[in-house]
Amino acid sequence: MNRYPSLPYIAPFAVFMGFVALHSILPLPDLADQIVRLVVVAAVLVFVSRPVIDLRVTHLLATCAVGAGVFILWIAPDLLLPHYREFWLFSNSVTGAARSTLSEAGRHDTAVLLLRSVRAVIIVPVVEELFWRGWMMRWLIRQDFERVPLGAYTAGAFWAVAVLFASEHGPYWDVGLIAGAAYNWWMVRTRSLGDLILAHAITNGLLCAYVIFAGKWEYWL
Repeated sequence: MNRYPSLPYIAPFAVFMGFVALHSILPLPDLADQIVRLVVVAAVLVFVSRPVIDLRVTHLLATCAVGAGVFILWIAPDLLLPHYREFWLFSNSVTGAARSTLSEAGRHDTAVLLLRSVRAVIIVPVVEELFWRGWMMRWLIRQDFERVPLGAYTAGAFWAVAVLFASEHGPYWDVGLIAGAAYNWWMVRTRSLGDLILAHAITNGLLCAYVIFAGKWEYWL
């Protein structure tokens, strides 16, 4: 593992994004899709990334507040301006459109909703925080990234990660940019992977609840 120090940080994200790409080419039935994604990515985290996963939280209440704040910022534009997401900046051939990949039947399947929520709350925060703020934010400062402490700051690395994080979120790139900057800032403040994973999990958990109970399926791309 020491020969490839980046592997535990990159591998889960690469597999995760591979499933996103594969779904557009060869979509599986909703339940099978959720099971396969959850099991495979979880296995990569356990068998490849476990040595670098640190779940210790140092600022519990503030981290919960950051996670909740990002959730509010994420849904605010669409609440304030109902047709905001239809503007060409957010609905085009590059960003795609805010449409759910979950079928109508899947939206009424308890098992599908549960597995999709588990993936969003437990798997995705670990995968994304390992990659974006555990690895890339440090690697952009120095390719021998293990010599760079978590939360080290340079403006270039900070904003490059925020922009790339935004691009990952397609038609929600604007709020993705705000979220990326907020998470980056919290990493600089806490220097704690565990705090970032928890903040991200709270954001995603609140978003899952909002999607399901308000019927805002478009947030689940």
